[in-house]
Amino acid sequence: MGDYDVVILGAGAAGLMCAISAGQRGRRVLLIDHNSEPGAKILISGGGRCNFTNLGTTHANFFSDNPNFGRSALGRYTPADFIALIRKHAIAFHEKTLGQLFCDGSARAILAMLLDECAAAGVTLQLSTRITAVSKPDRFAITTDRGQVTADSLVLATGGLSIPKMGATGLSHELARQFGLRLTEIAPALVPLTFEGETLEMMRPLAGVALPCEARLGRTSFREAMLFTHRGLSGPAILQISTRWRAGPLSLNLLPDDNAEAWLLDRKSTRPRAELATILAEKLPQRLAQSLAQSLAVPGRIADLPDRTLRSLATRLNAWSLTPTGTEGFAKAEVTRGGIDTRDLSSRTMMANAVPGLFAIGEAVDVTGWLGGYNFQWAWASGWAAGQEA
Repeated sequence: MGDYDVVILGAGAAGLMCAISAGQRGRRVLLIDHNSEPGAKILISGGGRCNFTNLGTTHANFFSDNPNFGRSALGRYTPADFIALIRKHAIAFHEKTLGQLFCDGSARAILAMLLDECAAAGVTLQLSTRITAVSKPDRFAITTDRGQVTADSLVLATGGLSIPKMGATGLSHELARQFGLRLTEIAPALVPLTFEGETLEMMRPLAGVALPCEARLGRTSFREAMLFTHRGLSGPAILQISTRWRAGPLSLNLLPDDNAEAWLLDRKSTRPRAELATILAEKLPQRLAQSLAQSLAVPGRIADLPDRTLRSLATRLNAWSLTPTGTEGFAKAEVTRGGIDTRDLSSRTMMANAVPGLFAIGEAVDVTGWLGGYNFQWAWASGWAAGQEA
């Protein structure tokens, strides 16, 4: 199959950017993927419009055992750099909320742009190719079901375990382990949370109800929408906090703009004859208001409720403590938390400290972004950094 300067495993966002970066430096680059089409996650991102970056990206928008690891790559290839590439290709885009940038049209425009850049940089793209073995007697030898290639540099860019129906595998993790790199704990991230027992019985009739909230776990909090589902909770705030959650309770503030106790006691004095469900529906979706009112199992008029009952309800509204039993797993997870341990990689080049020429980028590494374009920016930045060195 040939001899190359750089072989990249995985034609997703990070692998494509790395191929462009290395190819533009005159490197002979082979980009291999086992799927029949590149950029599968790019195409489904953002409801098909690709949330390709976030204007507010800093290293603080990522979870990692080493929170500072992403600082170098993210600082050297920024959202402005990717936006310049978007503009060069005349792709129309807009800011949705919270700095999130989306294509006006289809995500296919982003993929077409990356493939055009790869072609211009002389990158060879080989799809529907399965890796069967990798070794490094001197140079890297990559054996596939279509023959063997050799290269000075090998880049692991096959992502994590999330969304296996789109072809996700643990290949990067397996190869990293083969070459002596450590892995951190790997788990689904940006994923809906599941519940059991009485909590789930309460949630199921509310499936489809959404509301703004603040989800909190320790010192980490996210203020966005949450959604009740037939299995528990989802929505942006829940997906965000799921990346931090491992076990135990988390806290939800269903009225993040209000002091629920002061509000309920005020309504008791100013609207004593109103039903509690009616009062709660002033600030909550009606089905949730009715569910909370019924859960008290006491007379419906707010004037008939003792202050201690209202204070207990207020605590639930402003600091509802509940314990998930799990998540919906990699099948529903947008990304993978954890991965190749950053202690074994250079933060500047993404190269393995103990294996010259071996690089790891994107989701395969223990750097997990918040929801909202941050994981794509990490893919672009880490891919670009590795491509500048490979």
